[in-house]
Amino acid sequence: MAYVSRLKLEYKERVIKSLTEEFAYKNVMQVPKLEKIVVSRGVGAAVSDKKLIDHAVDELTFITGQKAVSTVSKKDVAAFKLRKGMPIGAKVTLRGERMYEFMDRLVTSALPRVRDFQGIKSTGFDGRGNYSLGITEQIIFPEINIDKINRINGMDITFVTSASTDKEAKSLLTELGLPFKKN
Repeated sequence: MAYVSRLKLEYKERVIKSLTEEFAYKNVMQVPKLEKIVVSRGVGAAVSDKKLIDHAVDELTFITGQKAVSTVSKKDVAAFKLRKGMPIGAKVTLRGERMYEFMDRLVTSALPRVRDFQGIKSTGFDGRGNYSLGITEQIIFPEINIDKINRINGMDITFVTSASTDKEAKSLLTELGLPFKKN
């Protein structure tokens, strides 16, 4: 039998029933699901130091368990001494089992390590059922050894869902365990 993550089992057994009751879906295929998670980091100082891109790629690879890729600039910006094609960030796109494993680790071990954590803001929805979240320190992830990092950086995490509205997406992400702030 193939390995199935805890969060994926929970989605199939509990979340689908809960969302079907809440939104009165007529078919199981109408229930929104998590399609992918994109973890990205911009490295503005990489214009002067190329090794920072390698550090960012390595850290995102450690955190997500999947090889990260560097992103390049699309155009020249003279004010930032930036040329087209220069590496300026790193990203990784998670799907399937790795996506559910990452979300499980984010909710159960990383977010509770944030100082003075009250929950995440519910203002990060884009109107199409996707949610973006910014993290200020990469050291909240237990995979990162605090002695081996050269500087504290943040990252952006985007949850792409098949939901058509923000209300459906928020219900889905709440059921999957994201701790939104109470209004």
